[in-house]
Amino acid sequence: MSPTLDTAGAPAEQMTRLSRLDRLLPLWIGLAMAAGLLLGRWVPGLDRALEAVRIGEISLPIAVGLLVMMYPVLAKVRYDKLDTVTADRRLLAWSIVLNWILGPALMFTLAWIFLADHAEYRTGLIIVGLARCIAMVIIWNDLACGDREAAAVLVALNSVFQVLAFGVLGWFYLSVLPEWLNLSGAALEVSGWDIAVNVLVFLGIPLLAGYLTRRLVERAKGRTWYETAFLPRIGPVALYGLLFTIVLLFALQGEAITGNPWDVALIAVPLFAYFAIMWAGSFAIGWAIGLNYARTTTLAFTAAGNNFELAIAVAIGTFGVTSGQALAGVVGPLIEVPVLVGLVYVSLALRRRIFPDTTGAGTSSAP
Repeated sequence: MSPTLDTAGAPAEQMTRLSRLDRLLPLWIGLAMAAGLLLGRWVPGLDRALEAVRIGEISLPIAVGLLVMMYPVLAKVRYDKLDTVTADRRLLAWSIVLNWILGPALMFTLAWIFLADHAEYRTGLIIVGLARCIAMVIIWNDLACGDREAAAVLVALNSVFQVLAFGVLGWFYLSVLPEWLNLSGAALEVSGWDIAVNVLVFLGIPLLAGYLTRRLVERAKGRTWYETAFLPRIGPVALYGLLFTIVLLFALQGEAITGNPWDVALIAVPLFAYFAIMWAGSFAIGWAIGLNYARTTTLAFTAAGNNFELAIAVAIGTFGVTSGQALAGVVGPLIEVPVLVGLVYVSLALRRRIFPDTTGAGTSSAP
């Protein structure tokens, strides 16, 4: 089955159109990345124009793209089923362990193994490992037919921990732990308020919009009309928002990436290892503890994804826009986007092989 941003129960014509579009998703994303890199390299002043207006530490055009990307998926969530997720203590506990204990520790280890002689890049990667994903992971989860309700809950949980723990973990992994291990460290200054604004904008706004849309439209038209008529109409918007965001993100950092190809390759190796290990390990854990396919997939993608917007903003704010730390943050989405798109297809293949009882094409575990 091809991944789709549509919902189960959509008209056959709409599902066919979207499926045809989604079959070429890797191509669209590759073209979007290439277009962004070329624009950033060849259009003078584009990066300054994109950075001219900001929300918090994020370029306003990129912020708009992220919000457009997330809204349709969050409008699909059945908010009256969230209690089934919060009651799943195994899912919540393992998500916390994977995101806030194992993930940062793994990135710290890989950064020191592969970049021991490159202090700036190493620090940038550690910052990426601390920034847990609250935005694009919702798209990967939906494409892989994960549990939408579980994704909403885990992303919200990550958001709370991000506000509370990011600064503390940055201090621990960049200052305290290197000193304990007799390694050279680096200080990290980060504002808890800036992180809170980031979370409020990029999760709070689309989450509230999605919730109100489902609540009000369902009340007026009923759930059947909402899920078979309304959602298929807004479903493609998520894909368009994703591609728009990728173009702008890579345009903003295109010169940094294309101007340092060997350094990019150096940073890419531990990043690739990180995404692969985190996803595979999380998927294996979900399967081992008896989660169904949808929640296993959600656990894997929410653990593997990172909030590169936050990581880049923190690196630039602390070390400067031309620093090696900022370049490491920029390379993050260059590797994460194609790797996690590939893992969407791996996830769907594993569903057929090791979850034979999985039925239906919906992306929610709710009935």
